[in-house]
Amino acid sequence: MKIMIPLILSERDPCAETILNRFYIEEETAMQNIDLICVGKLNAKYFAEGVAEYQKRLAAFASFRIIELPEEKIEEKNASDAVVKKALDKEGKAILSNVRKGAAIVAMCIEGRQISSDELAQFLADRANSGAGDVAFVIGSSHGLSDEVKKAAALKFSMGRITMPHQLARLVLTEQIYRACTINAGMKYHK
Repeated sequence: MKIMIPLILSERDPCAETILNRFYIEEETAMQNIDLICVGKLNAKYFAEGVAEYQKRLAAFASFRIIELPEEKIEEKNASDAVVKKALDKEGKAILSNVRKGAAIVAMCIEGRQISSDELAQFLADRANSGAGDVAFVIGSSHGLSDEVKKAAALKFSMGRITMPHQLARLVLTEQIYRACTINAGMKYHK
């Protein structure tokens, strides 16, 4: 990302104001760090290819990385709430230990807010412009996210009331992050 900074000229220069209005110097700034922390692996080739395509496209806008964490094994088919909570708590600790310091956590959860692509773009832009631009999107396991992760979240985001496989949710979310970046860049991708 590049920003334009006015060239500073001496006040004694009679052309300073004219020159100041015409010439700028460019300064490199750090790209926004956007992480996608997921519990579980992508094992379907077609989902992996789709995610890889959007990950490649995102490189033009942000430093985007995907962190895959192992899902806690629950041996019992009809596990008790206590067993599920224990697994979620362990996953939650792993998730939080992988969040960059100062990053805003976006917890993907059914009880979250449904937001538009434009609202997601505004959220990312607000974070980038705040000086603390890092964002970590989190997709939990098939049992969801721990209460600790949800409490740490700056935004709880739901993709709707439908149920979808987590692998598909990862693809849809990666596309939406890319779409948000193109909106912020003023590109024609979003209609």
